[in-house]
Amino acid sequence: MGRVDTPSGPVVATPASLTAPSAAATSHTLGDGRRVRLIGLGGHTAQLLSRVAADMDAAAAAVTAFWGDDWPREIVVVAAATPEQFAAVGGGDPHTAATTTAERIMFAPGASAMSDNALRIVLRHELFHFASRAQTAADAPRWLTEGVADFVARPVATRPRDMTATLPTDAELAGPQRSSAYDRAWLFARFVADEYGVAKLRELYSHACGHGHPDTATALRDALGEQPRTVMARWQSWM
Repeated sequence: MGRVDTPSGPVVATPASLTAPSAAATSHTLGDGRRVRLIGLGGHTAQLLSRVAADMDAAAAAVTAFWGDDWPREIVVVAAATPEQFAAVGGGDPHTAATTTAERIMFAPGASAMSDNALRIVLRHELFHFASRAQTAADAPRWLTEGVADFVARPVATRPRDMTATLPTDAELAGPQRSSAYDRAWLFARFVADEYGVAKLRELYSHACGHGHPDTATALRDALGEQPRTVMARWQSWM
């Protein structure tokens, strides 16, 4: 599947982009009472949005199970018909399947070719970013924001072989080796949940990624109760 991401800079969509004659919008209410607005920007976006709508209840339930119910009651999902629309409205690049801003989740044109399982993962990953956006600092450690989003989104699976227990850098998460970098971020989140508990992973995210967050070493000590070197040694053993 294509990797998912949040835009590196502010993205502002002009109102005309989402209200043009070619844009088609529908809305419905989820089982938890949240409202979802689905907007297709022309082309063959209706089928993709139909698939997204079919999994939205389960995706929202997965996010709430980890994050709690305190996240936006209105969700906007936009499907781009062209790469140019995706870049202008969503801030995405050709290697990105979807992006999230404070206003919306944006799918790239290529998302329509994804398998149902891959699309399910992308939707849940991005919906977690959307849910946690207001409580996540702009300078939050990306290895943790992406790793936890993948933890919420991805099913438990066999750990990849020959994977080093090192946290990925921002450059790795955005570069040609981004797939393995995301895997390492995901595996660290899985490790914390397995060894310390899911509640501790949630606490670590809030402490390390929230506004005014401390440095990573302090966040690890505060949330997990151990020195960073001990945490990393335990991760190495877990791997």
